[in-house]
Amino acid sequence: MSWIQEISFEKATGQLKRIYNRVKGPNNNIDNVLSIHSLRPHTLVGHMGLYKNVLHNSNNTLPKWYLETLGVYVSQLNQCSYCVDHHAAGLKRLLADDETFLKIITCVNSDQMGSFFKDQYLEGLRYAKKLTLSHHTITQSDIENLRNYHLTDGEILEINQVVSYFNYVNRTVVGLGVNTEGDIIGLSPHDSEDPDNWGHS
Repeated sequence: MSWIQEISFEKATGQLKRIYNRVKGPNNNIDNVLSIHSLRPHTLVGHMGLYKNVLHNSNNTLPKWYLETLGVYVSQLNQCSYCVDHHAAGLKRLLADDETFLKIITCVNSDQMGSFFKDQYLEGLRYAKKLTLSHHTITQSDIENLRNYHLTDGEILEINQVVSYFNYVNRTVVGLGVNTEGDIIGLSPHDSEDPDNWGHS
């Protein structure tokens, strides 16, 4: 599960039990990336609020499959196999197109995003790589470049927030030794219309 103590769904009480009931999947499954917060449930609230609104909110205008792709790519760059496994599975389900999924995953694994992605989607991925691996080199011109590829400022913010979220969660997972043991791979909160619905399916 991880390198620190965690409290299972069965042993949870009080605030933690209430939160677990909001985030649980089938058979009361709690993803390890979430149960890692069990000793400090308030951080799980913060994590889920950010995750749901950044990646699973109907007010986003970029396609959800692209936001998931950003997450898989950032996780690959950060060598976070846990998040790659989970979000690649989620991406595959979203796409419902095995051929397209294979092309995207091949790009991610080889870090050759230009072999499939073009124009604004490719530039967004290039920004994601720079923000992940060399954030200190980003300047206003990087944002102007994204605008030149017809991304609105709101869409630039969406990309920035997804990339920033995955850098946060990758470091949480890798830094605490979280693995996928016991997880149901690829679950996510699908009700994008309700930011307070954290249930995983």
